[in-house]
Amino acid sequence: MHCISCLLLGLLFILSVTSTDSFARAGRRVCAAAPESRVATYTKSHVQPIYQPYLTTCLGHRLCSTYRTIYRVSYRQAYRQLPQPVASCCPGWSRANSHALSCNRALCSVPCQNGGSCTFPSRCSCPPGWMGRTCQTDVDECAGQSHKCHQLCVNTAGSYHCACRDGFSLAADNKACQPLVPAPEPETFSQAGPPSEMKEEVNDLKSRVEALEQKLQLVLAPFHNLMPSAPEDVGADPISRLSHSLQQLDRIDSLSEQISFLEERLETCSCKNEL
Repeated sequence: MHCISCLLLGLLFILSVTSTDSFARAGRRVCAAAPESRVATYTKSHVQPIYQPYLTTCLGHRLCSTYRTIYRVSYRQAYRQLPQPVASCCPGWSRANSHALSCNRALCSVPCQNGGSCTFPSRCSCPPGWMGRTCQTDVDECAGQSHKCHQLCVNTAGSYHCACRDGFSLAADNKACQPLVPAPEPETFSQAGPPSEMKEEVNDLKSRVEALEQKLQLVLAPFHNLMPSAPEDVGADPISRLSHSLQQLDRIDSLSEQISFLEERLETCSCKNEL
């Protein structure tokens, strides 16, 4: 029994020593420090006396009560001081958890803002759109030409967006601008004019209208003068003169309609020449 207890004590001591060495093994960004000691618990065996009462025969054949002592091995918890070198993290670094050997977590005295992360002591890694030691400053993307907006660039907190002037809207890529109403295409006129025959006909009609206007002025002259002078081909009575004037007006209306028809034909020919 005593050998077994000694074997158990030796095994516990070996385990405690090996675990201490593995814990103290230094990793990255670990600075050496003065060795310290820690309290280790172990189980210790000892001999414990046990007193047992029993009955026996005394003088005079009487029964007497007495005790006898027996011994057995018992175990109890003991404590000892074990040296343990402490490996502390270098300034600005810490362990991710209590079981980590390396000190890979950076410490920033001022917390990172706007989604930044502490990647080096007192230095933040900023997301796009932010800059500064603690990611506290907004990046003005509209100050340069990297935004690629065609017309207007609007800076926002941590980002930006493109805009368009009045009369335009953003295209599908959110950068280009397109007109709300398509601009009319400039009209192109054919260099070749209308046919010469139609020009001559129009000029002839215009001259005939001018002649009729002159005749009309002569016809209406009797109504404005006290001494009318009628044309040779009109009668002397006022009724004949008035009838002649109305006929001239009808002819003028007919010629005007013909001129309008010819102008429409000219426009139609111009459109065909453009096509």
